[in-house]
Amino acid sequence: MNLPQEISDELKARLALCHELLQGLEREGQALRRPDNPSLFEFHQLRKKLLPSLSQSLDALRRHRLKWQQFSPEERARHPEIGLLLRRNQDLTMKIIILDRENEQSLLRRGLVPARELPSVNRQRPHFVAELYRRQSVA
Repeated sequence: MNLPQEISDELKARLALCHELLQGLEREGQALRRPDNPSLFEFHQLRKKLLPSLSQSLDALRRHRLKWQQFSPEERARHPEIGLLLRRNQDLTMKIIILDRENEQSLLRRGLVPARELPSVNRQRPHFVAELYRRQSVA
């Protein structure tokens, strides 16, 4: 099998994985918006099953992007679907991250996150690292 076809096939497989995870996160969000206390065990199991695969596929996505960037412009022109698949994968990954954050906030509001798993307070401060660097360079 040639490299562009291999990259295309892997990107399509990753896209399917992302769609499955996104659907699960959307169902979890709907369940969290319900006034009763639904069981969230199903969503926990889905995360446990899919997140390791997503993490591995992110590494593969990085490798594919680097390989794609090393192709000649002529080669990229012959396989425009790869660029499209890369963008679709990135867009879907961002949707997953945003939806996961929203669900996490809902879980926090309900008190359903154990204290040891609470996110860092600095995560809500996007310029925290830049501010640290600025302070270190002044000192």
